[in-house]
Amino acid sequence: MPMLGIGTYQMDEYEECFESVLTALEMGYRHVDTAEGYENEDAVGDAIAAADVDREDLFVATKVSPENLAYDHVITSAEESLERLGLDYVDLLYVHWPAGDYDVHDTLGAFAELREEGLIEKIGVSNFTVELLEEAVEVAEEPIFANQVEMHPLLPQRKLQQFCAQEETDVELVAYSPIARGDVSDVDALREVAEKHDATPEQVSLAWLREKEVTAIPKATSRDHLRDNWLSLDVDLDDEDVETIDDIDREERLVDPDVGPWNE
Repeated sequence: MPMLGIGTYQMDEYEECFESVLTALEMGYRHVDTAEGYENEDAVGDAIAAADVDREDLFVATKVSPENLAYDHVITSAEESLERLGLDYVDLLYVHWPAGDYDVHDTLGAFAELREEGLIEKIGVSNFTVELLEEAVEVAEEPIFANQVEMHPLLPQRKLQQFCAQEETDVELVAYSPIARGDVSDVDALREVAEKHDATPEQVSLAWLREKEVTAIPKATSRDHLRDNWLSLDVDLDDEDVETIDDIDREERLVDPDVGPWNE
């Protein structure tokens, strides 16, 4: 899984989504993240088809919405996502939220069937707490590959980091909203590290996640923002930089719907 991808949340206008994904792929991005709930899988699929990139070189992820997490609905939802994307398989399929019709046995059982049929390569969950992830890892017939959560220097997800890094867990973390929707630009510590590296606070945030071995999927629509995010791959933080960012010590969640399991 490439450690930098393009997120497509709220890209619900066809042309904007198509152009953004196509531009990203032409720029070098090879990881695209979408969801049936984003209502843009057709645009993502058309951009993939239009790009001069071999399918084997791409990592495509999508998600099943809470209302479709019953066993039979998972199967139908995945098949419909593949049809909209114009793909024979996706590299990663997520449970979008542990809500609605989510049942750890039925839902993950359906995901296992999809993997056995070759419709998905890897199984993922999203917005899972340590407790829910621990249950999923224990119950799942096939390995849980990734947990996608909000993560950035203002919400470092330390408990999830520690749990996912355990040998018996071995789950990748994928960060959405990795630059805290631009809020990182107002943080003094990030600005100081950015100045040291002739970079932006946003690029430093993405580099910090990479140092934590976390994949980032920032949303970007303009060529300039896509390029700025891409150039974060050239930012190499040292131990002192990472410690400075770790010491920010804030817990600010931006995505906090009622269905979030941390609200129960």
